[in-house]
Amino acid sequence: MTHTTYLGFPRIGRRRELKRALENYWRDGDAAPLLDTAKELRQRHWQLAHAAGIQIVAVNDFSLYDHVLDTAVLFDAVPDRYRALLHSDPLAGYFAMARGNRELHALEMTKWFDTNYHYIVPELHAGQRFQLNANKPLAEWLEAHALGLHARPVVLGPVSFLLLSKTIDGSDALHLLDALIPAYAELLEQLAQAGVTWIQLDEPCLVQDLDAATQQAYVAAYGALANDISPKRLLATYFGGLGENLALAASLPVDGLHVDLVRAPEQLDTVLSTLPPHRVLSAGVIDGRNIWRSHPEQVLPLLDKITASRSTDHLWLAPSCSLLHAPIDASQETSLPAHLRSWLAFAQQKLEELSLYAHTLDGNAQAKHALSEQAALLAARKQTPGVHKSDVRARVNALSPQATQRRSSLAHRRRVQTDALSLPPLPTTTIGSFPQTETLRHARAEHRAGRVDDGAYEGVLREEIERVIRFQESIGLDVLVHGEPERNDMVEYFGEQLDGFAFTRHGWVQSYGSRCVKPPIIWGDVARPQPMTVRWSRYAQSLTDKPVKGMLTGPVTVLQWSFVRDDLPRDQVCLQLALALRDEVHDLENGGIGVIQIDEPALREGLPIRHAEHAAYLDWAVRCFRIAAGGTSDATQIHTHMCYSEFNDIIEAVAALDADVISIESSRSRMELLHAFEDFRYPGSIGPGVYDIHSPRVPSQAEMVDLLERALTVLEPGQLWVNPDCGLKTRGWKETEPALLAMVEAAKQLRQSLA
Repeated sequence: MTHTTYLGFPRIGRRRELKRALENYWRDGDAAPLLDTAKELRQRHWQLAHAAGIQIVAVNDFSLYDHVLDTAVLFDAVPDRYRALLHSDPLAGYFAMARGNRELHALEMTKWFDTNYHYIVPELHAGQRFQLNANKPLAEWLEAHALGLHARPVVLGPVSFLLLSKTIDGSDALHLLDALIPAYAELLEQLAQAGVTWIQLDEPCLVQDLDAATQQAYVAAYGALANDISPKRLLATYFGGLGENLALAASLPVDGLHVDLVRAPEQLDTVLSTLPPHRVLSAGVIDGRNIWRSHPEQVLPLLDKITASRSTDHLWLAPSCSLLHAPIDASQETSLPAHLRSWLAFAQQKLEELSLYAHTLDGNAQAKHALSEQAALLAARKQTPGVHKSDVRARVNALSPQATQRRSSLAHRRRVQTDALSLPPLPTTTIGSFPQTETLRHARAEHRAGRVDDGAYEGVLREEIERVIRFQESIGLDVLVHGEPERNDMVEYFGEQLDGFAFTRHGWVQSYGSRCVKPPIIWGDVARPQPMTVRWSRYAQSLTDKPVKGMLTGPVTVLQWSFVRDDLPRDQVCLQLALALRDEVHDLENGGIGVIQIDEPALREGLPIRHAEHAAYLDWAVRCFRIAAGGTSDATQIHTHMCYSEFNDIIEAVAALDADVISIESSRSRMELLHAFEDFRYPGSIGPGVYDIHSPRVPSQAEMVDLLERALTVLEPGQLWVNPDCGLKTRGWKETEPALLAMVEAAKQLRQSLA
């Protein structure tokens, strides 16, 4: 019989129950409701998987905030500044590491490979000691076992854990492997004693380019963990192909290997010829990162090839990666057109698809017929009106190299913009959004429900925009924003106004902690029927003599943060988005908006994991941004924003965007990201974030001055802008007002010292 399993499941719940429980705990401090909700969600998701026909459920994939942070706590990799709090109040200490508090900075946060999920970066140092601390994987396995479920704990593997961590003293994290392995060995021993038969050790770094030292670390780590007492070990890789690391992975003393056959189906032949036949092959044949039903005509040949060379007793069918990156249940989306809903598979439907494939392999005629019907349904999709628009395709095909150009060089534009904008040294601004109050959210919900008419709702938005403009003027910001009160999400807002997009009601996925996003679905060719932001920007500009930024989300970020159609190459979809945004940029410019920000926080996120694929991606990603900004006048200042990304390996591509000003996240790393600019002289202006908006902590003026002084060791004073790390949408006004006031005063203080 063919087995089915999965590597992980969404944590947040169908209706974002975890989000609400977390935010209630952070507000009230009552842990019991949070822990009750967490337990209820875990058990509900296990039962859901079991009901879908999955034989082996994943445990320890659930987290209150982040699984990498959980791993750090599991092995006591806790920085000293948190230890007292973690000892006295484990939950408060855990969340202090994740998001900080009034006394403690949070740990850094960055993107989980090339996804929009953010993980907490463990902080290590030479001589670090590790020990097993409160065995969460075992506790959750016992919980599932008590329900009569066959379960497998999921733990981030030791080498990937170290590679994804940061050492604060510049030492090599892999030198800590000898200290870490005994803690992993103790975990395996405790699991074995409890009766656990399998453990999943995630080693996603195996799909990266690895040097000889890292390859040897894998040999040493898994050699040290090999014994007959431990549970059987499934080594899980995902987000790409193993490539030259396949021989290494197949040689490790483990009992099974999971490979991603969605991102890298071409690796199957080599996997089959390299992996010993007595080891389990966990075949990731369903896309864990997108929301489309699988194509049986693509999946079944892979399965036929596998079963031709190995027994189904040693075959597990699984999604390509954890389902963390997908919503839970497409059957809830009753507001979508029926034909579109029929194309979708969220986490629950993906597990049901796996069961169909397994039953088909086992000779079930009914399952085979269901897959045939699915293939016919998806084949008819290409004939649906809107999937293909000839005018959109023609415009993309007609693009010339001139479309990517500004009118003059950056140096010339800087001189023109200096005269046009008359900004002081170290100009201050924000990234775009201001706090979305309960009043504002309530008004939006009432408007969507039809209980507030357009006129009344527009009145609420105008009042909020004027309040935000007056506040910014009162504290002395130099370049203002309208605050984005009309926007629900920086991608969804634009998608709602573009052809080719659809929207779910419950298609939430976790970005970090309690932060959830509801990615739009790009199902057809993209076009802009009419201006999207111009009237709000023009209204805000009419209220003040100071420049107000027009705020747009860039084409790469809209692409990355949407569920993208699977029937057209991503670069072609991105070009369609770029042309739609180009039209918006020119309408803003013609409407009197002299500063336009085209946010691209996902530019680095989209970078392929393998270095050999970087150049091709960066070529089309940069081209798309330049098309969106191309043709604007020299006096129009183009900004872009990027957050929670490492820039060292793409700094030349960032410069190639040809933006006049970039703003970047840098406060959590204490300006370490600016090291990228030490060897590369960035030609434009830079706004390194001076405070972390993802934490409730309000930094002092002195802290911000210190960060700005650090920035000036790398940047010229004429390059430096002053701004927060990111938008302020998720913060409250009681934090925003003092933080921005301190930021403005810090800029003034530094201007005086420079003068």
